[in-house]
Amino acid sequence: MEKTNVRELQDVVIRFSGDSGDCMQLTGTLFSDTSALLGNGISTFPDYPAEIRAPQGTVAGVSGFQVHFGARRVTNPGDYCDVLVAMNPAALKANRRWLKAGATVIIDGDSLTETNLRKAGFTTDDPIAELGLDGHNLVVPGITTMTREALKELELDNKSVVKCKNMFALGICFYLFHRPEDHAKKYLDSKFARKNPLIAEANKRAIDAGYNFAANTHQFANTYAVPAAPLEKGTYRSINGNVATAWGLMAAAEKAGLPLFCGSYPITPATVILEELAKHKELGVKTVQAEDEIAGICTAIGAAFAGNFAVTTTSGPGL
Repeated sequence: MEKTNVRELQDVVIRFSGDSGDCMQLTGTLFSDTSALLGNGISTFPDYPAEIRAPQGTVAGVSGFQVHFGARRVTNPGDYCDVLVAMNPAALKANRRWLKAGATVIIDGDSLTETNLRKAGFTTDDPIAELGLDGHNLVVPGITTMTREALKELELDNKSVVKCKNMFALGICFYLFHRPEDHAKKYLDSKFARKNPLIAEANKRAIDAGYNFAANTHQFANTYAVPAAPLEKGTYRSINGNVATAWGLMAAAEKAGLPLFCGSYPITPATVILEELAKHKELGVKTVQAEDEIAGICTAIGAAFAGNFAVTTTSGPGL
């Protein structure tokens, strides 16, 4: 293994991007949580497609997760990214405009097939030239192939094996930014080990494989250190916009002196608002999971006429 130069940075923006089934939100969340545990300032932005079941491999179906972490208090997820992890050509095309000059682009080389390029709307067989990426630091490993190789000894079907490729990409980023793997592995154990220990083991092996690939490849001239931020001592809470919205609704209902009612149909990413409100029955919150968006609206209207502080929630496809 060749030693790389370690450069210290004050802040970094990474964007994880792929199909909705590539679990980019989980990948980004594990990287974010790991960085937060190291004391970095953190701000994140999950990006979901607004279409209903957009065709796989198309730009419309691209899902992403952006994390901005730094050696100071971070107050926004950033506009442009220093690193883009793209799991297919569509993700590369959808996020080209968000790359900083000289950004590092990591794309699964196995995804650069003629079929995938056409689905993503490329007119040539050279997406790098077509998008003008020659001035960027391009890393094109065969992520899918190497994930299969790392997990070949496990008795898993091909679909389950390929689903672990996001953890391979996470391992690359852990190495690149000197992040430990411990938290991510503990999460995988807590989520899968009891019901499906083989899945937990596969994902952990994929992280190791990605980390080892990055450590032994010649494609990274530098690795990067981002020191802990000088944050005040105390108890910190991880919160996202959906949870903040739910708490805001409860606070507004309390100030209005009215019971809170939410009738809603679960749909990503708005579902978390309904889930959070359902946890707080002790505060007089009533929730109903409706059969569709129109039913959710109707229950909210009825609850309002009955004297409740009534809301419904949805997202792009539901609207």
